[in-house]
Amino acid sequence: MSKLLEIRNLKTYYPIRSGVIQTTKNYVRAVDDVSLILKKGECLGLVGESGCGKTTLGKTILRLEKASAGAVYFSSEENGGKKLQDITTFSENKLKQLRKRMQIVFQDPTTSLNPRMLIKNTIGEGLTIHNLARGKEKIDRVAELLNSVGLNRDHMIRYPHEFSGGQRQRIAIARALSTRPDFIILDEPTSALDVSVQAQILNLLIDLKNEYNLTYLFITHHLLVVEHISDRVAVMYLGKIVEIAKTKTLFDGALHPYTIALLSAIPYPDPDIRRKRIILTGDVPNPVDPPKGCRFHPRCWLADERCRMEEPLLEDAGGGHFVACHKKEDVATEYHTY
Repeated sequence: MSKLLEIRNLKTYYPIRSGVIQTTKNYVRAVDDVSLILKKGECLGLVGESGCGKTTLGKTILRLEKASAGAVYFSSEENGGKKLQDITTFSENKLKQLRKRMQIVFQDPTTSLNPRMLIKNTIGEGLTIHNLARGKEKIDRVAELLNSVGLNRDHMIRYPHEFSGGQRQRIAIARALSTRPDFIILDEPTSALDVSVQAQILNLLIDLKNEYNLTYLFITHHLLVVEHISDRVAVMYLGKIVEIAKTKTLFDGALHPYTIALLSAIPYPDPDIRRKRIILTGDVPNPVDPPKGCRFHPRCWLADERCRMEEPLLEDAGGGHFVACHKKEDVATEYHTY
């Protein structure tokens, strides 16, 4: 598969200002030197605790947040989409042309849909902005999109409050599909829904991915959801990626202690099988003043002096399994997940 998106050393810092003249005193390091590659047609799951920077990373990729440093390379439509261009340097006009190829589905459809707009206008707005369809053609396209997400033509003349949470999320997905994008960021799209509805939405997303050859960045803190939908998984901790691997590889043989702890928290349906639960002590460090060395070392039971002084690099442990940990050999020897 060819590259669709490449992120290089991306940083998103938020200034902390104080005083009468609002002098910048420090920065919140929400995303701190992240590098990732997404291949066309794959789903990359992005997991981690709340506040680790997952959503900020997604918004920075789409330029809904401004990058402090680094680059986001996205495949152009030139030369069959083989050329990568740094979209962090795009002008507003050039960025508008790109918007139709990059979309996002937010966590809560109740707040992401305009309560004063009919569904036909909500979904059709992108078609109008990008001059993709007008008049009857636009209405037919909206009806087609609704049908693709399990709704029907009659739903076009209703308002968001007339739908259930699952139906509203289907509408949000239809809106994201309206411009025929190549890449969609799914920001915890099932976390606000009932469990039975979550399964329906996940299966719908998988079907749409296959039908339209979509590429997903699936942001969540729910590891079982990631296992179901993702081809690869990236684990994020305090603004940094600490492990990336194919989904099965990560679940069968994680090499970072933080990933091991996350996997140990997954409930297992067999009462006769007891697994060791790893309870992380302490709080997540302050992103304004992250720890020296490995950022996970204050909560890591394997940490030594090297971990406290030297920051580990994200290195290939073999087979495309990348991990940022000085103790990965110890983890591989002593821990067996699943």
